[in-house]
Amino acid sequence: MSPVHPPGLDLDRLRGHLDRERPGLVNGPLDARLIEGGRSNLTYVVTDTDGTGRWVVRRPPLGHVLATAHDMKREHRVISALHPTAVPVPEALLLCEDDSVIGSPFYVMEYVEGTPYRTVEQLAPLGAERTRTAVLGLVDTLVELHAVDPAAVGLGDFGRPEGFLDRQLRRWGKQLDASRNRELPGIDELHAALGHGLPVSPAPTVVHGDYRLDNVLIGSDDRIKAVLDWEMSTLGDPLTDLGLLVMYSSDLDLPESPVSTTSGAAGHPSPAELIERYAARSGRDTSAISWYTAFAWFKLAVILEGIHYRYTLGQTVGGGFDRIGDLVPVFIAHGLTTLQEG
Repeated sequence: MSPVHPPGLDLDRLRGHLDRERPGLVNGPLDARLIEGGRSNLTYVVTDTDGTGRWVVRRPPLGHVLATAHDMKREHRVISALHPTAVPVPEALLLCEDDSVIGSPFYVMEYVEGTPYRTVEQLAPLGAERTRTAVLGLVDTLVELHAVDPAAVGLGDFGRPEGFLDRQLRRWGKQLDASRNRELPGIDELHAALGHGLPVSPAPTVVHGDYRLDNVLIGSDDRIKAVLDWEMSTLGDPLTDLGLLVMYSSDLDLPESPVSTTSGAAGHPSPAELIERYAARSGRDTSAISWYTAFAWFKLAVILEGIHYRYTLGQTVGGGFDRIGDLVPVFIAHGLTTLQEG
């Protein structure tokens, strides 16, 4: 049976390139499947048809090569730099910046066995004790990431940490303005309050940018085997990663929410417990975590409003987008409450 060529990945051209650049890596024709995951970039599992090898290929989304081509080099660079450290990442095997091979830049990394847990239902079979172990491991791995000296691993110029929070806030404010087509009570108040209360950042670290349970692979021993989806990574304020993790660990109290949250799973540590563990293990002052968590609520509100805006223009594909717009006021309210209670 001939191999299936998934959209965006010509297996014959990929095989030829691998044979030239990594002779002996591949044995036999390739097969591939597109897998879920990631904010925008496409991820494929590629195998030898004789079953002796398995790898992962990442490329930009179809039709948006110019806007995201730089992601490939950044992702490849950061996982290459982190692989020798205590941070679990797949081994980067090859970066190709030549569009003529598959139509865009791409990179190849090792395949890591593990499960990305996205829902309470997926965690349920683990039980309370194993779920707790997995989520606490998420915090411990974040501490390991933020302990890496960027300069020591060749990432000293990976971002511009000076003025990081101010730039982030302005960036997401512009994103909001680009998708405004309805009244959103409270969102300007939230944005302004975040601007007025900007904390002083600790020393910069490598930040993941989208750190949550379904962006890591959990092994059968409930330990984190790999942190994935580094397309948002940069040098910046480490507490932005913690704030986002706290937000995703909060109870939305929304049935059938399209936003991934596992906080309702039995054994899932509370946000306060995650903050306490991070502070104890990292030695960082987390007293301003309410700001970082409120910023995470604001950022997700903006992202969801952008999706809702595209839905109103008929630019979304698939189901469930009709409910996204109703979530935005919930995220705004959580952001305001978090700031007030902080």
